[in-house]
Amino acid sequence: MGTQGHDRQIDYVELNVSDIGRSKSFYGNAFGWSFTDYGPDYCEFSDGRLKGGFTTTAPVRASGGPLVILYGDDLEDIEKRVRKAGGSIAKPIFSFPGGRRFHFCDPDGYELAVWSAR
Repeated sequence: MGTQGHDRQIDYVELNVSDIGRSKSFYGNAFGWSFTDYGPDYCEFSDGRLKGGFTTTAPVRASGGPLVILYGDDLEDIEKRVRKAGGSIAKPIFSFPGGRRFHFCDPDGYELAVWSAR
C-alpha cells in the first residue's frame, strides 16, 4: 500500500467478507479482477488500476459505509455480468446529470455502483 506520487489519494479498499473464494469468483467473473492470496484470511484484488483486499478477519458490515463506484463503458453488459456472477441489482440503470448508473449488491450484501458517461 502507499507509493510515492499518491499523496492524499485513495490507495486501497478493503472489504470484510465471509468467503474469500466466493468473493474472488464474483468479482473475477463480473469484472475480470485478478487476485493474489496472502494466506487463508486475506486476498488482494486488482482491477488494473486500484488494489484492495478481501479479509475474513473481521465481521461483514455491508451497510452504512461509503459507496464504491466503478466505471463501465457498457452498463447493460456489466449489469448482465453482475447477475450471472451471483449479484443482485439494488437500483436498475438510471440517468443522472453527467451519465447513467446502477447499483448492485455482491454476495456479502455490499452495495456498489457502476456508472458510465454514456
